Amino acid sequence: MITVLDDAGRVIADEQRRVIRHVIQSGFGADVIFGNGTTGEWNRLVNAERQRVIEITVDEVRNVNAELQSQGRGGVEAWVGVNGSTRAEVLSNLDAAIRLGADAAVIAPLAIEDLSETDIVRFFRRDLSGLIEAAPREIPVFLYDNTDINAPGRTPHIRTRIVKDLSRLPWVCGIKVSASRKVLGNYTKAALHFKQPGEFGIYVGNAMLIFEWFKPKRGIVGRLREGWNEWLMNDALPVGVVAGPGNVLPREWQKAWRACWSGDEEMMDQYQRLFIGFERFCVFDGPGKSQYAGRMIACLKFALELDGVIATSLVARETPALSSEQKGLFADRYRTFPGSARGPRAEPGTVTQLR
Repeated sequence: MITVLDDAGRVIADEQRRVIRHVIQSGFGADVIFGNGTTGEWNRLVNAERQRVIEITVDEVRNVNAELQSQGRGGVEAWVGVNGSTRAEVLSNLDAAIRLGADAAVIAPLAIEDLSETDIVRFFRRDLSGLIEAAPREIPVFLYDNTDINAPGRTPHIRTRIVKDLSRLPWVCGIKVSASRKVLGNYTKAALHFKQPGEFGIYVGNAMLIFEWFKPKRGIVGRLREGWNEWLMNDALPVGVVAGPGNVLPREWQKAWRACWSGDEEMMDQYQRLFIGFERFCVFDGPGKSQYAGRMIACLKFALELDGVIATSLVARETPALSSEQKGLFADRYRTFPGSARGPRAEPGTVTQLR
């Protein structure tokens, strides 16, 4: 989930709540609201504002769930990043998540600047365990692996042996990974030393990877490749996808995930084309830029402003912004986009045909 900010870098609470409701889409959008993540610019906010995001996310999800349940429908979960630049900030944010009643906490160990790689396991076993075990309820914790937010000098990804050791903790329940299938497979293999199948979930951070992953393979070569991929993942499929563009297209990403899981190739192809089209609208710096280094976050916010969900699309300091010229170009592109509120919006259970 993006974070709606004023020009001083403070969270605008009522607008943030509107984003949450937009992403939930009255129960047709996201199953989980993940606040305070990379798309939310967590490491470009002061820690007090991170805690405001946590508080607003948990409270508004609770409000929406009450409405959904009154209609006889299931609710969604509020997961919050408790990331911080220091161990003290992480502990403070985790304490806030527990106190406020978040459904899960997400931690990026390699982003903690005063925590060396050799001390990660000890920090989880001592400091975090002490806080969780003293809490009135145990909160599930998910690891967060994203090169874009690592502290300087860190390895690109959490070392497999560290994931293996952390998986021994009963409250570490999975990992969100922005990496290749091979890296995901290494994490699955590591976790299976101490978890039963299904106890440690893999969430795909490179969202477009799900189309390659789930598409049925044809022919002898295709079946061999599928067998190889299943071996890499130890026969474990990812259990979810974390898509930044889901801020703008929540229903579409929900339906895309269902199409992938069911192996519906026709629907998979249509959604893949839809999302590729949106990503092309967000490219101004040439190929090779990551979401965080490029202007994707600014485009997500501006699209929500164009759709009337929020009134301001300001980004945090150091996040690449759109120039006036780029905003004009994006607006022209987006007005013709099938997934925009100004174009033919997809209804629940359908996908707009692309020209």
